[in-house]
Amino acid sequence: MTFVEHSAFPPRISDADRERALDVLRESMVEGRVSQDTFLRRVELIMAARLPTDLSAVLRDLPDRAPAAAPRTGWVADSFTRLVTFPGRMRLAWESRRLPELVLPARGRGPLLIGRVPGSGLRLNDASVSRQHAVLTGAGQGWLLRDLGSANGTWVNGRRVADSAPVGPGDHVRFGAVAFRLAALTEGPYGA
Repeated sequence: MTFVEHSAFPPRISDADRERALDVLRESMVEGRVSQDTFLRRVELIMAARLPTDLSAVLRDLPDRAPAAAPRTGWVADSFTRLVTFPGRMRLAWESRRLPELVLPARGRGPLLIGRVPGSGLRLNDASVSRQHAVLTGAGQGWLLRDLGSANGTWVNGRRVADSAPVGPGDHVRFGAVAFRLAALTEGPYGA
């Protein structure tokens, strides 16, 4: 008998999926279905997408075609896309490096309460952070970030968390106006 373990988290998109979505978007622009401003906004959304449903939402109003079969428009369109997306990619990379790191807790520990209230595991003294803003818990092989009904929202990679969202090292999280880049717990010379 074979058992298949299903992850609690949906699969993330690959670079190939992202390229196929960009191909569909490029072709739609060449056909005149998408304006340059819309093209630029959607390129940023495709670059920020983490899940297959994010890509589907960006392309939902374009003609239904298999992204893998989309015709290539050549090096001119590819070069144009790279040139147009370069400032956005640089801005995201620059902002990412400037964010302070928030080290994810060790697995097996209790939930980490995030907020302004004394006794929070991560106390953030900022007016944009609610008293009990969010909670971070270990879930299977990863972590789950849940918003606790905060006024200014909990954000993961630029998207507001409605209830909870899976997170991992490298993700950008924001609690109100306070932002962090998540980092994995590493063992130092004295252990974790």
